[in-house]
Amino acid sequence: MSDAVLNSLSVGESGDIRDIAVLQRSGKAPGLVWLGGFKSDMDGTKAVALDRWAGRQGYGCTRFDYSGHGRSGSTFEDGTISRWLAESLTVIRRFTAGPQILVGSSMGGWLALLAARALRAAGEGERLAGMVLIAPAVDMTQDLMWNRFDDRAKAELAETGRFSRPSDYDDGPYIITRLLIEDGRSHLFGERPIETGCPVHILQGKQDVDVPWSHAAGLMERLAHDDAVLTLVADGDHRLSRPEDIERMIRAVEGLIDRSADRTDG
Repeated sequence: MSDAVLNSLSVGESGDIRDIAVLQRSGKAPGLVWLGGFKSDMDGTKAVALDRWAGRQGYGCTRFDYSGHGRSGSTFEDGTISRWLAESLTVIRRFTAGPQILVGSSMGGWLALLAARALRAAGEGERLAGMVLIAPAVDMTQDLMWNRFDDRAKAELAETGRFSRPSDYDDGPYIITRLLIEDGRSHLFGERPIETGCPVHILQGKQDVDVPWSHAAGLMERLAHDDAVLTLVADGDHRLSRPEDIERMIRAVEGLIDRSADRTDG
């Protein structure tokens, strides 16, 4: 089993260059690419479990931190969906070879779908072997943030450009910026169909208060062109990081690997 190697990648142009930390484990295809959640990092429970499984099975695995997250540079408040998507695409293009399974958690699920759209538009759809989306927060800046904010929060964003949102997942509040909300609007899927060109398996907890299971059900309707499966976990919360949840994630990955092998053999 090879060790994961820590790399640093510069992304962006003059005046907006940030250093992105990437952990890359070499191995056979299809490789796995971890796309983390909002204010999460590549050392989280699910990301580490995925990497360890890939190492035991001999598959490649790439993890990274968005700018303003974990080991990467820049500040969290400078982050936007555009920046984090650009970083995701750069990591996929620079650090992976052959077809990949994108494993996206929460915001990472949205970024995985946006990355798939960008890759297909660039004629690089062959990079995608499948997706496992865990509580995918598609269109989150609008549907799960702005539309849920009360008048006070919206006024604070308008007047100061930022709003401190309490969090159940961190010691302090999350800083939501007007820039994040406004930039996110240029990436909304809305009610339009979404076509990834690869199999998709969604894992969703029914007790998730941050990304309601109805959000995942709505996403399934928009994935009508893909081979998509939704697994609802009756007692699952947003994290889905219990041992049994990790096992579900691994089984979903294994299923996509098997499908990838079947397509190759065919």
